[in-house]
Amino acid sequence: MKIVERPLTVEQDSLPGYLAFPERTERGPALLLVHQNTGVTDYIKIEALKFAKLGYTTVVPNLYELLGFPAATHIHTGREIQAKTSDAEFVRVIGQGWRYLWSRPDVDPRRVAVAGYCMGGRIGIHFVAATPEVRALVGYYPTVRDEPVTELRPRLPWDAACLIQCPSIVLYGAHDWVTTVPIQERMCQAFRAKGQRLEWHFFPFGGHGFVDPGTAGYQPHIAELAWPLVVDFLARESSASAE
Repeated sequence: MKIVERPLTVEQDSLPGYLAFPERTERGPALLLVHQNTGVTDYIKIEALKFAKLGYTTVVPNLYELLGFPAATHIHTGREIQAKTSDAEFVRVIGQGWRYLWSRPDVDPRRVAVAGYCMGGRIGIHFVAATPEVRALVGYYPTVRDEPVTELRPRLPWDAACLIQCPSIVLYGAHDWVTTVPIQERMCQAFRAKGQRLEWHFFPFGGHGFVDPGTAGYQPHIAELAWPLVVDFLARESSASAE
């Protein structure tokens, strides 16, 4: 199976970001990756390529550029952009990546899932809650804090999670200093509230960002444990037989 990967540009694709896909003649499954607060880094491109090798047409929209902040990298500016951007604006620009995926001739729109990492996990929850067409959700340590409701964050993630209609898999570590264990437990209850299928994986070690080599919480052992869990979940929930 030949894998094609390349940057996405506004000029060529009407969408900035990154694309990786297997060459095929029939429509197949797809995955929208919502990047972490550092943007479309080499790490997230590698993740996209790994999913493409499994058969998923995979897109990582550059949310920051879609929000009006083009740059070669957002490693040092992502937190600042995130802090002044509303969840509604993030959901809006994620939608542009979603529509791009749906429009591709190699994508079966009934088999498109969403995966979010860190910040992308949190805003991915809001996007999936607002998008019933999503087939499945993968949440790598969604960044959730016990914060007050604000104009930029009018709905808390655990309230949004209650509205999700698709199966989900969520992965957290016990040493996550951003989303602490009590908040993780509250999120778990929210995902289970409406009876949707949920796979909740809690690793008794590892910090925030445990699958990302660029973070202080990186734990390669957990990364190895988490990958087959996600692969198995997506294979089941994104298969044609699961329709």
